[in-house]
Amino acid sequence: MNRAAAPEALTEPTEPAGRGWTAALSLANGAIWVGWYGPLQILLALQAAELAPPGTAKESVLAWVTGAGAVVSMVANPLFGALSDRTASRFGRRAPWVLAGVLGGAGALVLLAGAGTVAGMALGWCLVQLTLNTAFAAITAAVPDRVPHGRRGAVGGWLGAAQILGVVAGTGLATVAGGVVAGYLACAGFTVLGTLPYVLLHRDPVLPAGRRPALRLRALLAGFTISPRRHPDLAWAWLTRFLINLGNALALLYLLYYLRDVLHRPDPDGGVLVLTAVNAVTLLGTVVVAGFWSDRIGRRQPFVLGAGVLMTVATGLLAGWQTWPGAVCAAALLGVGFGVFTSVDFALMTQVLPAAADRGKDLGVINIANALPQVAAPVLAAPIVQHLGGYRVLYGVAAGIGLLGALLVRRIRGVA
Repeated sequence: MNRAAAPEALTEPTEPAGRGWTAALSLANGAIWVGWYGPLQILLALQAAELAPPGTAKESVLAWVTGAGAVVSMVANPLFGALSDRTASRFGRRAPWVLAGVLGGAGALVLLAGAGTVAGMALGWCLVQLTLNTAFAAITAAVPDRVPHGRRGAVGGWLGAAQILGVVAGTGLATVAGGVVAGYLACAGFTVLGTLPYVLLHRDPVLPAGRRPALRLRALLAGFTISPRRHPDLAWAWLTRFLINLGNALALLYLLYYLRDVLHRPDPDGGVLVLTAVNAVTLLGTVVVAGFWSDRIGRRQPFVLGAGVLMTVATGLLAGWQTWPGAVCAAALLGVGFGVFTSVDFALMTQVLPAAADRGKDLGVINIANALPQVAAPVLAAPIVQHLGGYRVLYGVAAGIGLLGALLVRRIRGVA
């Protein structure tokens, strides 16, 4: 069994993965996003408002809690990706880490539900990021393990669709569950249940024990450094993803407070849910189609560039048209742009990986471009909102950063 599986585990795949595998992986991916975005969209903001000490702004509490969690995410994703690369379990390299991560994430969400202080809230959120990033690193690496280059746009599209459905489901659960504690418990249960079909019904390619790299800490840490000079396409792709995600993070971080304090919506929680649903509908209309289209014509860059420009326009609307209709239009345009970006950028990233044997680690390093904006966004957003011009300036800065990221994709040479 191990001898037959070795080429599949360590070389580029040539046979497309089945529909059942893609569906189960997408469901697991969506379940992880429920565990992240129920808190990020609703629950952490409500908890920060409840637990903020007198004289401390709720925005600052939310910023530092989410920033601390993002720091943990940046470490956890490449670390557990590298460990999954080296896992010689008979259940495969990735599935054991998916299961461990979601079970740990559910426990961390329960712990977060009982937090009674800002310190407890920060600890709980850091544990959520640690554990769910363990699972996410393994799920991300499973795609280049099993899917040929020419099919990755389509699979990336299905994963992107699952991602936004996870955001909607997490936001919905957090909104209708009946309080902060019930919201966290609902997200925890969904995260576990949604992952079980992939873990129980599908197995990863097995890495034979004799082919497993040694688990030496120094070598493991040194491997997290990828030379931009040796791999310039990877560096430019990473920077493109980072800047576009930073612009998006700045746009979304204070959305609840924007609706409450700027637009004066009577039900800001419900407003976030409406905007998330609008965003989801338009995203779902583009994410799979863009992935298939990109695969068909064999090009990635025009899609990423166009998506980034469209997201810039949408963020600019939040700065220049501060009304409820403006927010709805911005949410719709962000959905179209982010749908295209999510599927095609994922496929692009898998095509600039340096080595098949280190897919988990390398994708973990790439995924820092998703987590680092969660650290940088609070650092930039809090002073802008409080001292440097408010939400109009915040969304103008977000638009400029996203546009720069979109333009830099043209520096990639190895992928059209």
